[in-house]
Amino acid sequence: MTDFTIASFNVKNLIGPDQEYYEFQSYTPEEYAWKRDWMADQLMALDADIIGFQEIFEEDALRDVIGEANKRVAALNAATIPDKSKGYHRKAIFRKLAIRPWDMDHLAFAPNAADEGPGQRRPGVAILSRFGFAEPPQVIQDLPDPLTIPFTALRGLEGEAGHYTLRRLSRPILRARISIGDQVVTVFNCHLKSKLGEYIRPAGAEFAPEEDLTNYDPVGRALGSARAAMRRMAEAWVLRGFIVEELRKGHPVAVLGDFNDGEDAVSSEIISGEVPFKNYSWMLRHDAKSDRDRYSKEESARITRDVEAVRLHSAEKLFVRKSLRDMVYTSAFAGVFESIDQIYLSRHFHPDNARRIADMTYFSVLNDHITDGSHPEAPYNKLASDHGQIMAYLTLRDDDEQDG
Repeated sequence: MTDFTIASFNVKNLIGPDQEYYEFQSYTPEEYAWKRDWMADQLMALDADIIGFQEIFEEDALRDVIGEANKRVAALNAATIPDKSKGYHRKAIFRKLAIRPWDMDHLAFAPNAADEGPGQRRPGVAILSRFGFAEPPQVIQDLPDPLTIPFTALRGLEGEAGHYTLRRLSRPILRARISIGDQVVTVFNCHLKSKLGEYIRPAGAEFAPEEDLTNYDPVGRALGSARAAMRRMAEAWVLRGFIVEELRKGHPVAVLGDFNDGEDAVSSEIISGEVPFKNYSWMLRHDAKSDRDRYSKEESARITRDVEAVRLHSAEKLFVRKSLRDMVYTSAFAGVFESIDQIYLSRHFHPDNARRIADMTYFSVLNDHITDGSHPEAPYNKLASDHGQIMAYLTLRDDDEQDG
């Protein structure tokens, strides 16, 4: 059996010292050293085989963090793992205590195509894999053909109902195929558009009117939130297309990252796919000519199979179902604690699938550092992340087990 772990880690604005990433925001050398120290400790605490990172401005800074973590791993292993001269060095406890370092050659970084100069930087994503990559990872951000989403006219109205066009994702999606045991798993790492409003700056103006909070415009700011939501859902649809492409090739899929929405949000449901109805045979057919034209039981069963074949499942929800645990959160703001970082798994990992390739045995979240910043004694900390780190623990099944 092969045990492995998959984690998602939004690091919050990783960049080297004395570099302005957003306007007037940078790290002093001391702040950067503190952030690198904290991240190295988090990597060791995770000890994950596959890690998807978000909010990476510089690949060199991430390599610096991983290098620091590897130094600490070597020191920890030297202090806690007995050498071969000790007769007890093979005991299982020492295998559990040991941490494997990460190979720098097995890091894939996807820079943001919209990244510009100081103060106008845009973050990318990365995947670190102890298993390496079965083939070079692929970056998805600029769309070869613009995505145009038309809207249908409401009943009683004629003509054009408008459309939304997307040419570039706000952050790249990184697709990597990774060999684990005798399986190749496709891993997607994403960071969807945030809930921060998108406001349009008039030509010649220094800023968008909605950004001036001294002249608060609630309707204009609501429109900015609507733009952000439309972009996030469109990006989710683009990701969904690539997920289905992999599933139809028979590839197991794991999708992880910062969804900037809870798992019950529309954008998350677009990524995971529809939940099938219990029974389609009571529904009127799409081509019904009378109230008796309903799907047959055979068609109902086939529809259910087709829906389930391309559906993803929340690792968090699978764990809650298994453990009866009722509280997981990766983000906090203004007293609201929620999970906006997700790991989704295809049916190849679902416990109800007799032909599954792996079992998820545990799910963990590192969130002790999270504060919503609303308490004067718990201020916002830019040096740690404002996200919790999540990890799914999985065990590959052998061929006999997969045969059910």
